[in-house]
Amino acid sequence: MLIVSLVAASLAALLHVYIFVMESVLWTTPRVRATFGVTNDAQAEHTRGLAFNQGFYNLFLAIVTIVGVVLITAGGAGGAGSAFEASPSGNALVVVGTGSMLAAALVLLLSDRTKARAAITQGVLPLVALVTLLISSY
Repeated sequence: MLIVSLVAASLAALLHVYIFVMESVLWTTPRVRATFGVTNDAQAEHTRGLAFNQGFYNLFLAIVTIVGVVLITAGGAGGAGSAFEASPSGNALVVVGTGSMLAAALVLLLSDRTKARAAITQGVLPLVALVTLLISSY
């Protein structure tokens, strides 16, 4: 179960890096504007600063999660056949990173039902990571 958790957490982090790129780097491109429902150049320019900042939130969540995954997997570096060892710091970082991702997806879903698909996309991998991490801790 721990492997499933680490894979799901890593994929969630990669998704949030992708969201960072869209929000902080590619915000004014036609494809990204369409993805986020930004209808014109003026609206894209007006919201550019907000999107830039939000993109960095997504990047920081990804970094926290990946550092946690690395700390957990580093515990298994003891040699052939060695199982992953408990890493309280790694576990804490994975929980904080994926928990924040899941919480943000829930806020998106509850605040705007038209964004359900985006919320589910953002929330499923963190949910899987959290549930399987909890199961693997028992």
